[in-house]
Amino acid sequence: MKVGFIGLGMMGRNAALNIRRAGFAMVVNDIRDEATAVLVEKGAEAGLHPADVLDRCDVVVTMVFGPKEIEQVVRGPHGFLSTNCQGKYWIDLTTSSPKLMRELGAEFTAKGGHPVDAPVTGSVDAAIRGDMPMFVGGEDADIEVVRPVIEAMGEVRRVGKHGNGYVAKLVNNQLWKIHAAAIGEAMVTAKLAGLEPDVWWEVMKGGAADSFVLQHDVPSIFAGHYDPSFPIALCLKDLGLIEELLAETGTRNELTRATHDRFKEAGARYGMGAGEMTVCKLIEDDAGVALRVAGDWIAPWEVAPPKG
Repeated sequence: MKVGFIGLGMMGRNAALNIRRAGFAMVVNDIRDEATAVLVEKGAEAGLHPADVLDRCDVVVTMVFGPKEIEQVVRGPHGFLSTNCQGKYWIDLTTSSPKLMRELGAEFTAKGGHPVDAPVTGSVDAAIRGDMPMFVGGEDADIEVVRPVIEAMGEVRRVGKHGNGYVAKLVNNQLWKIHAAAIGEAMVTAKLAGLEPDVWWEVMKGGAADSFVLQHDVPSIFAGHYDPSFPIALCLKDLGLIEELLAETGTRNELTRATHDRFKEAGARYGMGAGEMTVCKLIEDDAGVALRVAGDWIAPWEVAPPKG
């Protein structure tokens, strides 16, 4: 089985490297030649464009910025639909619109292809290690065919039919962003009331306030870098998609809207390339306190990759 990979950003590059480590022959493509070069050095071939990658592979994995980019990969002049899709498998990891992706999946299926959605959660360290939880939607038979490719990148979490993976990813990120924003308020309140950040963190873990965000992301506040591996620009893209889904379903969304506004404020103050947890830095700076804690805080992008 030859595997293509399109979209070699921070997460995609590491996911692709794990597929390559698993021994798959690969063809890769990215809008940046330097990103492709990293995989070519590991033995992958370079693809000219999405259609070229699909032509040369049995399975193609995509992980691009958002809806506009993935639509171009599929419907563009050199997209998947411009070539033969018969018997091809497409695994998409992009955080995108469920409505759009179900449309693209149906078009790919109509041309004889097999779409599987597998958006990921976790962080860049999970992408490096190859243990990302992946929300996998699609036909059972299709998923079994591509399971070895998915499991080279992470853990299969079945969510039902194609398109449900995008829903799972958006509501996952909805809770993630709300909790990230709330952590800033809680940490600063504790600090101003006399409870030091490192003590606060230790006693919160394992209790009712615990979460992946608290466990994984608070050290980036302690270190003062606020995790630029996931920038505010991506947070705002995701929050926009989440609000679209909420509008489609008619769900009340006061907490999500307030969180979206907080992230917009962080982007305006610190820039779109600032780390996701600068949403907490807003509260920290406005209160005139520092939440730095001395320690050997390993940044997510600095974890060691698997051997091989």
